[in-house]
Amino acid sequence: MITSLLVANRGEIACRVFRTCRELGIRTVAVHSDADENALHARVADTAVRLPGATPADTYLRGDLIVKAALAAGADAVHPGYGFLSENADFARAVLDAGLVWIGPPPEAIEAMASKTRAKEVMGLEPLKEVTADDLPVLVKAAAGGGGRGMRVVRELADLDAELAAARAEALSAFGDGEVFVEPYVEGGRHVEVQILADTHGTVWPLGTRDCSLQRRHQKVIEEAPAPGLSSELTDSLYAMAVRAARAVAYVGAGTVEFLVADAQGTDPEADPLAGAKAHFLEMNTRLQVEHPVTEEVFGVDLVALQIRVAEGQPLENDPPRARGHAVEARLYAEDPATGWTPQTGTLHRLTVPGTRLDTGYTDGDEIGVHYDAMLAKAVAYAPTRAEAIRKLAGSLEKATIHGPATNRDLLVRSLRHAEFTTARMDTGFYERHLTKLTESAPDPYAPLAAALADAHGRSRFGGWRNLPSQPQTKRYLMNGDEHEVRYQHSREGLTADGVRVVSTGTDLVVLEAHGVQRKFEIARYGDRIHVNATSLTALPRFPEPTTDRAPGSLLAPMPGTVVRVAEGLAVGAAVRAGEPLLWLEAMKMEHKISAPVPGTLTALHATPGQQVEVGTLLAVVHSAPL
Repeated sequence: MITSLLVANRGEIACRVFRTCRELGIRTVAVHSDADENALHARVADTAVRLPGATPADTYLRGDLIVKAALAAGADAVHPGYGFLSENADFARAVLDAGLVWIGPPPEAIEAMASKTRAKEVMGLEPLKEVTADDLPVLVKAAAGGGGRGMRVVRELADLDAELAAARAEALSAFGDGEVFVEPYVEGGRHVEVQILADTHGTVWPLGTRDCSLQRRHQKVIEEAPAPGLSSELTDSLYAMAVRAARAVAYVGAGTVEFLVADAQGTDPEADPLAGAKAHFLEMNTRLQVEHPVTEEVFGVDLVALQIRVAEGQPLENDPPRARGHAVEARLYAEDPATGWTPQTGTLHRLTVPGTRLDTGYTDGDEIGVHYDAMLAKAVAYAPTRAEAIRKLAGSLEKATIHGPATNRDLLVRSLRHAEFTTARMDTGFYERHLTKLTESAPDPYAPLAAALADAHGRSRFGGWRNLPSQPQTKRYLMNGDEHEVRYQHSREGLTADGVRVVSTGTDLVVLEAHGVQRKFEIARYGDRIHVNATSLTALPRFPEPTTDRAPGSLLAPMPGTVVRVAEGLAVGAAVRAGEPLLWLEAMKMEHKISAPVPGTLTALHATPGQQVEVGTLLAVVHSAPL
C-alpha cells in the first residue's frame, strides 16, 4: 500500500492529486522551483522539496533531482501529473530503479506511444513520405510533445519547406526533439477521445468519450463528456480502437486515445454533421489528461484514486461503471484578447466561479508568474442533460468573480452560448470561423460611472454636499484600450449624474437606474485597477506623466519572457517585409512571434537567444522604407 506520494509537477494538477491523496490518507510531497516557493501546491502538501532554479529545464524537467527529492522526503510513489516528465520513459525507469512506485504505464508503453510516428506504426498507419499538390492541405506535427507546439497547417506546396523548418525549430526548443512528420489535414473534423483505464490483470476499460473540438492554436479550450452526436456504432468502433491501442503496448493505468472524427461526405450545413463519419487515429497520451474531470463527473469516479489503486496492483471490476448525465469543462486562462492573447502576469486578487467544480493551482492573493502555463483554473459543470450543463457553466462563468489580470472569460461564455456549439455542430475550425466575432469588445457603458461614484463616495466624509452649487467632477478610465471620461456632481440628494438616476452609492456597491431598469454594480479596487462586475478598468491620473520617447518602428516586448530564437541570418542592415517574423519569445509555455510592423530596414537588433526580457524591453528597430 502506498503511504507517501510525491507529485512530479506543479500548479493545478499537483493540487488535484493531493486532494485525492488526502481523501485516501496518503501523505503528500511537493517539489517546487524557486519561482514556486509560495505556490499553492507547495503550501498544501505535507512536505515540500526545493528544486533550485526557476526555468522548467532546471527544475521540473530534472528527473534526477525529482527522484532524489522523493527519496529524501521518504515518498514511496511518484505521480507525474501531465506535461513536464509525464510521458518520459527514462524518468519512469529512474523512478522504478530507485525502488519507488510509478503511478503510470510501463516505460515500454510510454516509449511505444510517446512518438506520434511510432504510435501510428503500432496502429498500422504511416505518415506521408512525400507531399504533392494533391495531398493538400496537410498538417505538420511534432513527433514528441503536444499542446499545439510544432504544429502547422500547410495549404500551399510552396510553404511546406518553411513550415517544416519552423516546426522543427519550435519542437526542438519545446521538447528537445526536432522530429516532425506530415499527415493529411482533415477539414471540418471533430476531436474526439476515449478515456481508458487498464490494470495489471488484463482488464481494459474504455471509460467513455470526450469531445475537445473547440481549440485555439491547437490547444483545447472547452471539453465535454460524452461526445455528442455519435452513433452507437461509431462509439463502439472508437472503444474497440482505443482498447486495441492499449493492448498493443500492454498498457497499465490511465490514458487517452485521440481521434479525428469527420463526415466522409463533406460539411453540408443542412445534413447530419456526423453522417457517414469516419474516425482517424491521432495519438495516444500515456498519462492523465487535463480534461479528465468531465469523465469523472459523468462516470462518478475518481481517476486519480483509480490510478493509485492500479499502481498498487489491485484489479478493476470486469465492467466499467455506467455513464449518466453530461459534463462540460472550460479552461480559464490569464491572457488578454485585446493584445493578441498575450499571457498575463500579476496578482490574482480573487477567483470564485459559483456552482461549478473548480480545479485550480491558485488562491486569492497568489502571483501569476511568467515561467509556466497561463491556465488559472478549469471550471466544470455537471447536469442531467447537455443543454443544462452548458447553460449552468455559461451562467457560472458570467457571474464569476475574477479580480486580477485579463482573462479569456468572455470568450468562454460566448463560445458556450454560440448556436454552433449548443447544437453540437462544431468542429476543430470553430475558432477560425468565429474568433473575431466572439472577441469583439463589449464593455459595460455604465462601468466607468459606477467606478467614479464608488470612488467619490469613499473619498467624501460627509456625503460631499456643499451649500453652494458644485462644479461637475470628472474622472478618466481606460476600458478595453479606450479612454472614457465621466462626470458627476454632489448635490443635496447626494451624488448625481446626467442620464441616470443614482439610487445608492457605496465604496463597493453602486446602484443605478437607466431607462427604468435598476442595475447593481459591485466594485473592487486594487491600486489603479478597478473591477466593476465583469468589466476591468484602469484609473488614469488627472495629469498624465511624461513618457519615454521611442524611435519609430521600435519593437517592444509585449510580455515578460525569454527570447528563444532570432530569424536565421537576420542582422542589422537587412531589408525586411511587413509581417516578416524577426524573433520569437516564449512565455508561459507558448511561443509568440514578433514580426516587422512595416517594410523597411532593420536598424537595431537588441535581442539574443536565451535573453530574459520584461514588458516594454526594446527588441529591435525597423526603419520604414520611403513610399
